Amino acid sequence: MTGTYEHSIDSAGRLIVPAKLRAELGNVFYLAVGVKDNLTLYPMDTWKKLQDRVAELTTAQAASMDVFFASAQLCEADKQWRFQVPGYLREYAKIDRDVVITGNNDRAQIWSADVWSEKTRQQLNPAAIAKLLEGLGI
Repeated sequence: MTGTYEHSIDSAGRLIVPAKLRAELGNVFYLAVGVKDNLTLYPMDTWKKLQDRVAELTTAQAASMDVFFASAQLCEADKQWRFQVPGYLREYAKIDRDVVITGNNDRAQIWSADVWSEKTRQQLNPAAIAKLLEGLGI
């Protein structure tokens, strides 16, 4: 998934799936906490890979994923492609009303518009991009 999409959460806590991400995400997907003050949308096949990977861990290792899985939500988009973002997840990601949804390889991420703006201010510059690509051997 790729792209950047600006949206707003409505008064009922619903968010619309961007049209360009619908085919890749599907209308049933998982919403979970992200690792960067954001939320992550996982298509079912990506979520299954994550579950399979965790199933390979020892019980002690897998215990570190308890809170992650407990906070995850199975979502089904309605006819308008909206889904509910629970209050505790909005609070976790510092989301008020305005959000930015970004494609991120095999998943999408949801950011507070303010957090995303600061992230791009810090990281979207030629020196940072060159260092990133160099680290990938490109």
